[in-house]
Amino acid sequence: MAHSNGKNGSFVYRRGNALASSSARRESPSRKWMTEPKTILQEPALEELRTAAKEAALHSYSPYSGFRVGAALSLTNGEVVTGTNVENVSYGLTICAERSALVRAVAQFGPEIRVAAAVVVNLNDAPSPPCGACRQVLAEFMDADGLVSFPGGAAGAVTTITLPMREVLPYGFDLQLKR
Repeated sequence: MAHSNGKNGSFVYRRGNALASSSARRESPSRKWMTEPKTILQEPALEELRTAAKEAALHSYSPYSGFRVGAALSLTNGEVVTGTNVENVSYGLTICAERSALVRAVAQFGPEIRVAAAVVVNLNDAPSPPCGACRQVLAEFMDADGLVSFPGGAAGAVTTITLPMREVLPYGFDLQLKR
């Protein structure tokens, strides 16, 4: 579970074995990306991800809604990958910033990537938690204790919410492939 330790805004979270169901389903070569059982993610690191996500949001293609969103993913290999929302006149074909960043990460670094943290921002000063599709797709590449940070609350009273993936998507789909 992610929690602030009260000192310099640090967040501590465990990867790999926090939830047996989450870690058991991911026995794959992607485990090589995890080099230590505990990672300390400090608030300055999350703030750097927010800055990267804001820069990505500037490139949003959102002519229909005007809702400009950016996402930044911190990968367990130390890389940061960003994405932005791309709308389509057929709204169902729109891709969210979170999935845009994840697709870019897989294209750039391969399918073994693991996401340590995901940060979502928007330029509209409005709540924008990840949608259900983005939560499920992120869960495919994150452990249960990976952090997800996003604008929440109500319009006019937006706050930043940072939660472990298990709280963002408590009942995600889980498929155990036969070998």
